[in-house]
Amino acid sequence: MPTPSEFITVTDVTRGTTVGDRIRVARSMRARTVGLLATDHLDPGEGLWIERAASIHMFFMRFPIDAVFVSADGTVTKVVADLAPWRVVWWARGARDCLELPAGAAAAAQVSIGDRLEQLPAT
Repeated sequence: MPTPSEFITVTDVTRGTTVGDRIRVARSMRARTVGLLATDHLDPGEGLWIERAASIHMFFMRFPIDAVFVSADGTVTKVVADLAPWRVVWWARGARDCLELPAGAAAAAQVSIGDRLEQLPAT
């Protein structure tokens, strides 16, 4: 389990909502490859920000997620709600990163295409 300093908070500055306050960041090739595969669920507020991931797969995943694709400047380019295991998002046009959240979290935070997300150190 990461220490609190290894988490970020993601806010939707367009909507004024907190998307997640315990978001891990996957920067290394290993962290990006493993992703959430070793995880059996995400609690509310948790998630994974995968850098350099304009497409993702759900092979071997055990639970559905929301996938929010984000451009280099933090603009949401695509939202895939309730993405089931064994599915693929082949490519999200304009995206650089992918934020993976518990299913339903994107809607709860009102995240929409065109919104701007911001990463802040976790408190």
